[in-house]
Amino acid sequence: MDITTSTLQLNTPDGRMETFEARPKSDGWYPGIVVLMEAFGLNDHIKKVTERIAQEGYVAVAPDLYHRESERIVPYSDLQKAIGIMNRLQDPKIMDDVGAAIAHLKSQGNVKSGSIGVTGFCMGGRFTYLSAAHHSKDVKAAVVFYGGAIPMGDPSPLLRTGEISCPIHLFFGGKDPMIPADHVNQIKTELTNKKKNFEMKVYPEATHGFFCDERPSYHAESAKDAWEKTKSFFAQHLK
Repeated sequence: MDITTSTLQLNTPDGRMETFEARPKSDGWYPGIVVLMEAFGLNDHIKKVTERIAQEGYVAVAPDLYHRESERIVPYSDLQKAIGIMNRLQDPKIMDDVGAAIAHLKSQGNVKSGSIGVTGFCMGGRFTYLSAAHHSKDVKAAVVFYGGAIPMGDPSPLLRTGEISCPIHLFFGGKDPMIPADHVNQIKTELTNKKKNFEMKVYPEATHGFFCDERPSYHAESAKDAWEKTKSFFAQHLK
């Protein structure tokens, strides 16, 4: 599907937030998806993912969650700097950002306001889980790619599992040094105990960042399978 892209400036309580948008060129009525970035910022990889989602028939937006920071894109080679910026983020403010992205989608004449999903990677995966709880009235489907630290924070996203009302799909790498197997098990247990509609896939040979083809951690087989599952999941629940 042919798409068009643009860079938007959305209003948040802390000022303007740059947001990358990709949408189908053809007239129609489409579901909307918010794409939440990794700790490295709103870089080319996240923009490409946003474009791929739009090509499947969605209006997709990727907000710059670092819009309060002076340095907003960090190279993959500087993980420590990325972690430093990520650790300054505050969950309530990020939920404001996600809320601004959702409000934008709902205001668009060609977006089905009752069919909005969220997906995110690494740090963005954690915020996807939190968004499913915090914005439960708006988020109708959520896909989490190697969301780290979901059981961490005060309150942690995990503690808000009971607020999630949408189906949620989670992907993890079995060889991920940044997400302990114990965290994955805690998430699975909590979702099960709270009787949530969820699917979880752990790829035994994959590590952290396995979906990003610009990093050494890329695992093509796992990334391909996760993408097919993501497309099917969003189509089932949003289209």
